[in-house]
Amino acid sequence: MHVLVTGASGFIASRTIEQLLAKGHRVRGTVRSLAKEKDLAPLRALPGAKERLELVQADLLTAGSFDAAAQGCDAVLHMASPYVLDAKDPQKDLVDPAVMGTESVLSASAKAGTVKRVVITSSMAAITDEPESDHVLTEADWNVKSSLERNAYYYSKTLAEKAGWAFVESRKPGFDLVTINPFMVIGPSLSPGINTSNQLFVDLLSGTYPGIMNLTWGFVDVRDVASAHVRAIEIPTAHGRYITAGETISMRDVVELLAKNGWGAGNKLPKLGMDCGAGDFAVRLSSYLQPKGVGSYLRTHVGRVPRYDTSKVQRELGLSFRPVAESILDAVKDLAAQGHVQKRPSP
Repeated sequence: MHVLVTGASGFIASRTIEQLLAKGHRVRGTVRSLAKEKDLAPLRALPGAKERLELVQADLLTAGSFDAAAQGCDAVLHMASPYVLDAKDPQKDLVDPAVMGTESVLSASAKAGTVKRVVITSSMAAITDEPESDHVLTEADWNVKSSLERNAYYYSKTLAEKAGWAFVESRKPGFDLVTINPFMVIGPSLSPGINTSNQLFVDLLSGTYPGIMNLTWGFVDVRDVASAHVRAIEIPTAHGRYITAGETISMRDVVELLAKNGWGAGNKLPKLGMDCGAGDFAVRLSSYLQPKGVGSYLRTHVGRVPRYDTSKVQRELGLSFRPVAESILDAVKDLAAQGHVQKRPSP
């Protein structure tokens, strides 16, 4: 197939392009600027890139920017979207590019006339704002709580995905739509930058956290998320939304895993136990002193254990997930190789 991938240099997108090329597909990737060759070098170095990868320039906020890129493509993976927890102007920095970009890519796909399927990289953020420990999330769930004031990134992902489904419902284009809804995506990166989820491990090792908080995350390996996208365009019966997430793991278990594997000595892993009722109260109280986005995240996630059903993606796309410990250790090893963290000798 000839596949368009938006946001080609991104953390998930670059891994997806790697897998697409490995399977023999032709890829046209969009980037914000072709001038930043350093950012594009990892893509150009992929096996098969010289023969089957084309990079073009496009911008989420420029009308018609994706029209030429979509021409002649059989499938589109819309993966470009801003991801920051704390934005100065949530409407301008998060919501507008997410929603307008989605509508622009879908419009371009419809105009192309050759596109049969569009896959949007959505998020668990579009499924829940505040996970409930006694509710198992499925693809039928929608985030109904986020706003510009509360978890603005979650709000942008929700509005963007809803815009996608509304477009298909109202315009009846010649393609069908699938969304991939991953939880926190971690693992080794093809580029030297630190993605937002992997930043967690940098923060844990550098002493950013005052103690071990009562936080539990749903992680998924970037290579598994990439595989979900590839399967979503290759399997004709793929349809609807797909929760894509591996195991949950608490901050305490992450800290213990890192310490057990040699990342404790010389680093600043948190030691103070705050994963209790009093700790939860302290975290919620101090969250109001944090940047707005971070504070909102802490208040809606501390003391909660996310639960979700991934049987649909396993059954329909044949996806299986790497063990969470493997993904975490691979991520930290890669961060060390890129110079973002290091194992230090004991003092």
